[in-house]
Amino acid sequence: MERITRVRVTILLALFCVILGFFTLRLFNLQVVANDGDTDNRKLYYTVTRVKAARGDILDCNGNVLVTNRATYDLVFNHYVIKDATGTNNYLLQLVQLCRELGVEYIDHFPVSEDAPFTYTLSDYSSTWQGYFQAYLPTVGGGLDSDITAPLLMRKLRDAYSIPEDWSDEDARAVIGLRYELDLRSDITNLSNYVFMEDVDNDTLAAILELNIPGLKTEESMVRVYNTEYAAHVLGYIGAITEEQWAETYKELDGYSMDALVGQSGFELAFEEYLHGVDGYRVDVTTSDGTLVEQYYRTDEDGNEQVPVAGQNVEVSIDINLQGVAEEEMATLFAQLRAQDEDEDGADAEGGAVVVMEVKTGQVLVCASYPTYDLANFREIYSELLEQDYAPMYNRATQATYPPGSTYKMSMVIAGIDSGVITQYTTIEDEGVFTKYEGFTANCLYWTNYGLTHGSITAAQALSVSCNYFFYELGDMVSLEAMDATAKALGLGESTGIELAENIGYRANAETKASLYSGDDARWYRADQIMAAIGQSINRFTPMQLCVYTSTLANRGVRYKATFLSRVLSSGYESLVYTNEPVIVSTLEISDAAYQAYSEGMRLAATEGTARGSLGDFAIAVAAKTGTAETYSSVSDNGAFVCYAPYDDPEIAIVVYGEKAGHGTTMGQIARAILEAYFSDELSGSTSTGENSVS
Repeated sequence: MERITRVRVTILLALFCVILGFFTLRLFNLQVVANDGDTDNRKLYYTVTRVKAARGDILDCNGNVLVTNRATYDLVFNHYVIKDATGTNNYLLQLVQLCRELGVEYIDHFPVSEDAPFTYTLSDYSSTWQGYFQAYLPTVGGGLDSDITAPLLMRKLRDAYSIPEDWSDEDARAVIGLRYELDLRSDITNLSNYVFMEDVDNDTLAAILELNIPGLKTEESMVRVYNTEYAAHVLGYIGAITEEQWAETYKELDGYSMDALVGQSGFELAFEEYLHGVDGYRVDVTTSDGTLVEQYYRTDEDGNEQVPVAGQNVEVSIDINLQGVAEEEMATLFAQLRAQDEDEDGADAEGGAVVVMEVKTGQVLVCASYPTYDLANFREIYSELLEQDYAPMYNRATQATYPPGSTYKMSMVIAGIDSGVITQYTTIEDEGVFTKYEGFTANCLYWTNYGLTHGSITAAQALSVSCNYFFYELGDMVSLEAMDATAKALGLGESTGIELAENIGYRANAETKASLYSGDDARWYRADQIMAAIGQSINRFTPMQLCVYTSTLANRGVRYKATFLSRVLSSGYESLVYTNEPVIVSTLEISDAAYQAYSEGMRLAATEGTARGSLGDFAIAVAAKTGTAETYSSVSDNGAFVCYAPYDDPEIAIVVYGEKAGHGTTMGQIARAILEAYFSDELSGSTSTGENSVS
């Protein structure tokens, strides 16, 4: 009996060993042989996610944050997880159908139209994305030719992605578009994870996440926020790098990817080197079900971690309070002008600009253009803005060139006195109509309007009442070379130095006319010179140039480089990176006699001349000049107004220009509002000194 028991035990042990050996061999085959020696039973996927760096803030000269960032969320796909999921197509269809219901858009670069009959939309994409598409074709459907038609491509891709036959063309196209984006990230390109949707609002985010789409996750991101409705033309906006920008600029710079967001206009573009942050690249290690195993930042060729680096903060010279005054005053004035009867002066007013500058630094405090727009909803109404009257996106302050009218006359006074053809005491008899040359006559406006003359007047008196006849005679006496050299030295027809794109314009001279016209029209006549002396002829300057000119007059010939940059601060505001110092561009030696003549003339214009209506009772002494420039094509003329203050120790210069706004005197009310805002402390409480008050 005992022997039988030992035999049974031996048999059982042998059977147990056979079974154990069988399962051991089976496990070895499954875990080692079938996995080529990889004994880890979890399949791990490595994906790269771009972590967006915060762009630097833009502040005004008083520290007000004008442009900053808002934290938001993007929806990003882990392409490995969604492609390995059971029912990938159904998940993607649910996703696009929900987006349609919610009325939200998502990112889709597939270059085929959304509806049948299908056509290619390659022209909508950059050459980079076109290249991605060409690289994709050989990898799908057994390899597709680059010349395949769009309808045939869609049939092939329906088969390749196992799209059910009963799905509509619209649904099939939508899902194929997402499959295309996912496949591009699978060894075809070096693109980071597929960002399905950017800046997702909370309601949309909650609705989409409820679908539990495998591999779809949220990533923190940043979007640009505008804290002011003013200064749209100079603040600018950001956008994706264009093909041309990449090839010409950013390809050679560190810290930029081909789809990075960069400044496209205004300060965003001008100060891109400071504002731009460097995005980081994070490696996510996940299992096939999307479980995160490990995260770390990728290293570059030098072994440095590619962590996100925030951009620096830029403090600009703009005073947003003064900017707001200028924009609101322009809007009010132009609304009043257009509300008049159509035959009234200024009823056909179109647009205008205001520029204010510190005369001793060249820093621009105000750069306003009318009409304007709001950057907060700029992208949503972009098409509407393109179609609106008076071109609201056009920056008239830096791009539009206008005849300066009588504001040019101070340059003529300097040229006349310092070239020796007149003195500050020389008088010229106003005869009403200039008739020296046969076939050419020119009227003084006082004669045209009232049939009267200004009598015998000096240069200062002529500036005060803006007597055209005086300057017809002066223009005939002064050499063209002296006229042109003086205007050039004062900054007219010259680059102002601003960091934004600007139109340089041109001065009226024989060389300019020859470059603009041909044949007999290109000839320079004596009449051209005489009309140039009153700011007409082909003189064309921007409001920004006129402000530099006015500042240079205030500085007695010292011309500063105009600038919008005040200083640059580190990303965390803990240190000063750069301070912009004033730069003198040129100095015109102006004699005592010439300075006294034009400065007294501008002061008289403000107290008893053409600017008296706006500034005659102003409590701080101001030097001013009005200008009216013929447009030759409308009911109303252009109006210009320039001034600087205080008269004895100038701090700021102001230029206001209005297209078809009538006489320059009309623009004076805007200049006064800005002066009141700038000198508000002096005007509100303290007792004004005698030298800065008007008796």
